[in-house]
Amino acid sequence: MSAENSSIKKVVLAYSGGLDTSVIVKWLQETYQCEVVTFTANIGQGEEVEPARAKAQAMGVKEIYIEDLREEFVRDYVFPMFRANAIYEGEYLLGTSIARPLIAKRMIEIANETGADAISHGATGKGNDQVRFELGAYALKPGVKVIAPWREWNLTSRETLMAYCKEHEIPVDFAKATKKSPYSMDANLLHISYEGDILENPWVEAEADMWRWTVSPEQAPDTPEYIEISFEKGDPVAINGEAMSPATILETLNKKGGAHGIGRLDIVENRYVGMKSRGCYETPGGTILLPAHRAIESITLDREVAHFKDALMPKYADLVYNGYWWSPERKMMQAAIDESQACVNGDVRLKLYKGAVTVVGRRSADSLFDESIATFEDDAGAYDQKDAAGFIKLNALRMRIAAQKGRKLDN
Repeated sequence: MSAENSSIKKVVLAYSGGLDTSVIVKWLQETYQCEVVTFTANIGQGEEVEPARAKAQAMGVKEIYIEDLREEFVRDYVFPMFRANAIYEGEYLLGTSIARPLIAKRMIEIANETGADAISHGATGKGNDQVRFELGAYALKPGVKVIAPWREWNLTSRETLMAYCKEHEIPVDFAKATKKSPYSMDANLLHISYEGDILENPWVEAEADMWRWTVSPEQAPDTPEYIEISFEKGDPVAINGEAMSPATILETLNKKGGAHGIGRLDIVENRYVGMKSRGCYETPGGTILLPAHRAIESITLDREVAHFKDALMPKYADLVYNGYWWSPERKMMQAAIDESQACVNGDVRLKLYKGAVTVVGRRSADSLFDESIATFEDDAGAYDQKDAAGFIKLNALRMRIAAQKGRKLDN
């Protein structure tokens, strides 16, 4: 064991209880001769997290953290991101990306509580998650040591991990493990993602039985469903007039969207580490929430504020995707975005039908939409159409001058 390794006495591990992180527990104990603290977060992945306790105990872990973070996840991470209308590369709603800063924050808090020297995670050296976890950790605890086993060990396949478990008598449900989905999946309250196996060929269509949260749009009900979402300061607070907590709102929208085949996505994205990756995603609740939020903004935001927000959004989305949630520039942008949401209040009515979300109505006591001015009927003098002539001439002045000087403005 190296001198650097010997300085590690205690490590906080992001622990799911699955094959990879079970191997990591034993590997950390053997390689670093250290105590392992496990942290398992329930962020709505849809699986029981409590069984992780018995698995960790069986491996000699004495400090075990299992926490329900669903409300915090949606309230403090998902909703602030949706205030920005953030989409990465025009399509991806950032479901995996937005969960990582919360997990990183809690790992650092547990490290401080338990006196741990290091944190560890099961992200591979090819993906984005290693960057997201570690950027967050360093931002919150600059001197923390990060151990990434996939960048250190020689266990390079599922078979070698299984062999390691048998050799070290690690408690894993081998019968269940052999039936594991061929896809690499990540789930939380916002989405579920699929990568690997046949998806590594971007020409091959995803198998119909891969999708777990949504019915096929072809099999969705023949009758549309209408819902109303109420917003306060840019955040959804009620569905069909019923007030709900942030996590419950997202859970409810997931169920409604999934039943109508809403939220499937198949994309090739650019990872921060440089490679392209094909992924499939199900984000039913988020796919409903995004157009709903934009609809309530459309009648409550000043034009230039709305356009400025739209100009900020791609950079904001990049920051979330690349792991810079805890950066000063993201916080600065968030302050501007949140300031814009003070009057983003009201209701949006939507139609859900066979994979599509359609906004069909919006209303707000803070609306800037003035029907007396916008009408095509008699506006009783609310707007003098003659004013448009001077407006147009002034805005055309620079182009008129250029044309008079012989500048070619056409192609």
